[in-house]
Amino acid sequence: MMHNAICIHEEDFGVLWKHKDWRTGAAAVRRSRRLVVSSIATVGNYEYGFYWYFYQDGTIESEVKLTGIVHTRGVEPGEDPVHGTIVAPLVSAPVHQHFFNVRLDMTVDGTENSVYEIETVADEPGPANPFDGAFHAEATLLRTELEARRSVDPLAARSWRVVNPTVRNGLGQPVAYDLVPGENVRPFGAPGSSFRKRAGFVDHHLWVTPFAPGERYAAGDYPNGHPGGAGLPAWTAADRPIEATDVVLWYTFGAHHVPRPEDWPVMPVVRIGFMLRPRGFFDRSPALDVPPPAGHEDHCAIPD
Repeated sequence: MMHNAICIHEEDFGVLWKHKDWRTGAAAVRRSRRLVVSSIATVGNYEYGFYWYFYQDGTIESEVKLTGIVHTRGVEPGEDPVHGTIVAPLVSAPVHQHFFNVRLDMTVDGTENSVYEIETVADEPGPANPFDGAFHAEATLLRTELEARRSVDPLAARSWRVVNPTVRNGLGQPVAYDLVPGENVRPFGAPGSSFRKRAGFVDHHLWVTPFAPGERYAAGDYPNGHPGGAGLPAWTAADRPIEATDVVLWYTFGAHHVPRPEDWPVMPVVRIGFMLRPRGFFDRSPALDVPPPAGHEDHCAIPD
């Protein structure tokens, strides 16, 4: 076993892109390869695998893999625990949550970055929407730290966009990267609980701050030694401006675990994470120069 080490490797990841011309039957396909940078931390009875994936289309993905041995307690014969699941005879594992916060020091083609919240909205019925099927994406600028305390909303397809309005792509659009949430959850512990006070970053899924060298840890420097409120809740209370500046995104994501018998005695990996996806950062797909699989030739013309 190697301590204080990271693993770097490349792996196949299925189809990168594919197209078949329905008129001629000609087809083209590319395999995806991703660069993987990972490490695994053992914390008590759990293992947390931290994986960063770098894709050929410019996407960056962060994934946490949770495994190890669930915490358990003994139960009386015939007991049906309210706050846990029977995973073995006379053994119960509690319902619980794991929360992570990632500090993303964004520099999208420079430091003059602004953050927008993107949501999809249905158009109102009327002459401009004769079939009542139209919808569009709306962008809302987050101007200050308090405005940028946000939570996920998958029903609105909510994401967040980091834009550099001073740099334009070949289509005249400002270059940007989107933060696309993955699976997530809210904390179920009461706001006044010790954990909620010390880990105040779980109150929101997104926080945005202007870059400050001393602001490095979402829960503050000494989360086990303060009564609560340090870190992101304290910093963002100043409500500093975050428009057209060197911004830091802090993304909170949680795994909600209602244990199963299949999680015992060693829990199979549970995956959670998010993606950073280019949005007009490139003029066209950066994956066009990937060669075809060995032994295959393109029979479908891809437009320039």
